[in-house]
This record gives sequence, structure tokens and C-alpha cells, in this order.
Amino acid sequence: MDFQTIRHDVNDGILTITLNRPEHLNAFTVTMAEELEHSFRAVNDDDSVRAVIVTGAGRAFCAGMDLSREGNVFGLDEQRTPGLSDMADLDDPAIAAVRDTGGRCTLAIHDCRKPVIAALNGAAVGIGATMTLAMDRRLMSTSARIGLVFGRIGIVPEACSTWYLPRLVGPSAALDLVLRADILDAETALGVGLVDEIHPGEDLLTRAVSVADAWTRDRSPVAVALSRQMVRRNATLTHPDQAHRIDSLAMFWTSIGDGKEGVAAFLEKRKPDFHGCASEMPQFYNDWIADQTSASAPAHPK
Repeated sequence: MDFQTIRHDVNDGILTITLNRPEHLNAFTVTMAEELEHSFRAVNDDDSVRAVIVTGAGRAFCAGMDLSREGNVFGLDEQRTPGLSDMADLDDPAIAAVRDTGGRCTLAIHDCRKPVIAALNGAAVGIGATMTLAMDRRLMSTSARIGLVFGRIGIVPEACSTWYLPRLVGPSAALDLVLRADILDAETALGVGLVDEIHPGEDLLTRAVSVADAWTRDRSPVAVALSRQMVRRNATLTHPDQAHRIDSLAMFWTSIGDGKEGVAAFLEKRKPDFHGCASEMPQFYNDWIADQTSASAPAHPK
């Protein structure tokens, strides 16, 4: 894919995705949504990449949706009158024109088999903030700002953020952040739990690489992918026995895969040489993801 709004750089197994519209403060567009969605789905089959970092070119991370386009600035078809039943099948091309573009991006991040780290080098507002909530760790420059500013322009939070935000900061703080629609400095964002770490701008990417290495270097790509999805998905189940089913399957398949090499390396006091690939997950994996997705779809009216 030839990218128009983002840039890919791969170094030592880490893919850095740079939002690349610096003259527009990396404002989000429908094209950027498509390119990000493509990137997070394509990386699942790229075994040369073990982790992803997302940052912005120039002085901003992402200044929110580009509000300068003609027509519906969010890329939505105003001739449609969608209802809940229309959203049952998100893969239905007929509803593409009413789907939130930010949500398409964050769902791809959610399904990604590689850890995703946000490096907020500058202003991150609107979708520039909400896209990061689906990522696995948020690092912020001490000079950056972040805000869920939707209330200022009469719209609502998007990009599945009302699912992620309460899980990160708690429901009371989430509602306060959404309704106040304030722009927060780094210390305030760290204090409320909106970001995980703050660092001087010149150290931000170095720290992001350090986190990516700590999570993925000398680790089984299959175990990393499974662990990421298990933490994300099992925490939303209604009873721990449901998690036990998935834990059992994941433990079984990793124990007869990279687990054998991991145990041998531990006993022989050497680094492991894992050969599993995130592009080739255990046989239960796709069924598990599909079952969870179908279980969450709204029912069609009778």
C-alpha cells in the first residue's frame, strides 16, 4: 500500500508508524483511518515485526479530525438513516459509509497480535487522544497536551473510547473527562491515568523502544500475541471459568510449541530460540476471536 498520510519505518523488529501530515498537525482524515486500519491488520502477518510504536511528525501527535473537508467532515453519508440493527454486521459494505472511521482504526488495534505503544510527542486531541486508548501503553512528552474535546463541538466520543476509557481511568473520571472536554497537560493526564509515563520529548522514542524491547525481545511471538488478547478479552467475561477455558487452550498449545524451547533454555541457562510465528496462531485462536465478535453484535429485530 502506498501511504499518503502515514510513514512506516522498521528497525530491529519494531515498526514505527508516524502520522505524517505535519503541516496540518497530523489532523486525522478518512484516508489516514484507512491506512492505519490496513497497517494494524497487515502487521499480523509480518513476522519481521514484533512491536509497533505510533508517533507524530513535527510538533503534534494528532490534532483531531481534519475539519476543513467539504460535506460531512467525518466522512459519513448524511443520506442514510441507520439504526441499531443496521450495525449487526460490521463487515457489511452497505454500512461502511456510516461507520465511525476512528472505530475502524481502534478495532484493528484491538485485534493486533503485536504490542502497540503510543509516543505522544505533541498535541493529541479528539481522535488523536481516543485512538491511543486502544493501544497498550501511552508515553507522553512533558510538553504535550491531550484532550477529549468532543463536547466543545457538539459531538460524542468515538473510536470505541467509551469502552476503553472507563477501563483505564474508572467510570467517574471517564465521565468527567468527557463532559468537561478539557485539554490536559502531561502531569494532569498522568495523574488521572490517561497516560502511563511522561518523559522529555527528546527521550520519548528511546523510552518507547525500551518498552517494546522489554515486552518482546527474546519472547515467543505466539505467547505475546495470545497474552495480549487474553488480557484484553478475558477481563470482560462474566465468570472466571470462561477465562479458564481460553487459558487452558492457550497453555496447551504454547506448552507443546515454543514452551518446549523456553523450558529447555531455562534449564540450560541460555537465551531461548523461539520459532513460533504470530502469523500462524494455534487452531483455536480464530474461532475464539470470531465467537467473541459475533457474541457482541446486536441482535436483528424479529
